[in-house]
Amino acid sequence: MSELAYFEFGATPVEYREAWDLQRRVHARRVADEVPDSCLLLEHEPVYTAGKRTAVSDRPFGDPGAPVIDVDRGGKITWHGPGQLTGYPIIKLREPLDVVAYVRALEEAMIRTCAEFGVSTVRVAGRSGTWVPGDERGPDRKVGAIGARVARGATMHGFALNADCDLSWYDRIVPCGIRDAGTTTLSAETGRDITVVQVMPVMKRHLADVLGYRSWRHVYDVGVLAGPPLEATALPRARQAAAPRREAATTAAAPTAAR
Repeated sequence: MSELAYFEFGATPVEYREAWDLQRRVHARRVADEVPDSCLLLEHEPVYTAGKRTAVSDRPFGDPGAPVIDVDRGGKITWHGPGQLTGYPIIKLREPLDVVAYVRALEEAMIRTCAEFGVSTVRVAGRSGTWVPGDERGPDRKVGAIGARVARGATMHGFALNADCDLSWYDRIVPCGIRDAGTTTLSAETGRDITVVQVMPVMKRHLADVLGYRSWRHVYDVGVLAGPPLEATALPRARQAAAPRREAATTAAAPTAAR
């Protein structure tokens, strides 16, 4: 594989349905070979998303303070929101499809990213994602989650890595249906503030590497990937969010390939 195209939404959290709509549009174009392998990177407005295996007992009771949206990915319920880097790789997998290898690659990218911030993480048998092993502070703690779907040979949904999000959101659900473990953030584990802005470039580098790309580049207009017709509000908002990053990249004369 030659190159992975990244689109960043910027610092403004994105409403979940808006991002999901853009995912589907990019996915349709990737299946048709109209765009390259791509990855959308963003922070969401607070939202709970319930995968196909979510049990009633996993869901929040009463008013959870954020929408609960049923989605077409695997797994159970989780939370997305500010302080969490969410990534949606939309790539064509090689034949024969090896979804397990793809999930392991996402885990590896998060493990390497966490390591650069001084947080040692591992895989846990039978549980996807990236984990801080149990210690005197408590049981195993999930810092990175994965919920993927493969349709017509191309991936959707993806990963979420906690940088400095409010962990109290997880208290209202059973995250990923796991009752005997906790959740954490890079900031909580290190005792210092680690933001999504800091995590983003590190994750981009490692994700492209573990997926086998020789280089990666930025796309500054989401319409290049999603194509027309976009809903009236989605494209202007996405373009506006990307503008500060485009200006910064132009000023710095950054190369398009980071490897």
